[in-house]
Amino acid sequence: MRDDDWLAERLSQIWQLLFPDLERKNNVVVRFKGRWKNKFGHIKRMKNKDTEIVINGLFKSEKVPEYIVDTTIAHELVHYSHGFHSPFPQKYKYPHSGGVVNRELRKRGFGHMMGRERDFVKRQWPRIFKELCPDKLQRRRRVKFSFF
Repeated sequence: MRDDDWLAERLSQIWQLLFPDLERKNNVVVRFKGRWKNKFGHIKRMKNKDTEIVINGLFKSEKVPEYIVDTTIAHELVHYSHGFHSPFPQKYKYPHSGGVVNRELRKRGFGHMMGRERDFVKRQWPRIFKELCPDKLQRRRRVKFSFF
């Protein structure tokens, strides 16, 4: 099972290998949190001015390929580099303006991984999510009352 230390090591490796030009202007913390079906991660600025990168807690499972975790970390690092929840000046009004994140990921060598990620989301993620989180799949039924 993966843990936050493993995740911190992945962040460090990705930063060194694929974002060597990106200065670390503040403390960047990465951790697993949440159990989301439609969200792989997010980035936010904490009150103490650190940046927190959160990766879907379901990705602790070895059933989720490592390249999905790596691509998610890289995606959030792109947001960091564009000034979203980091000390850098914000480059764009919106975080995904005109496909800037995907363009940057391709530029940094993640083009192939993005294709694999799309395929994973389509073909594997629904089954894996169902296995890891069966309690989230139960829909609440509306109880209809009839008095006649």
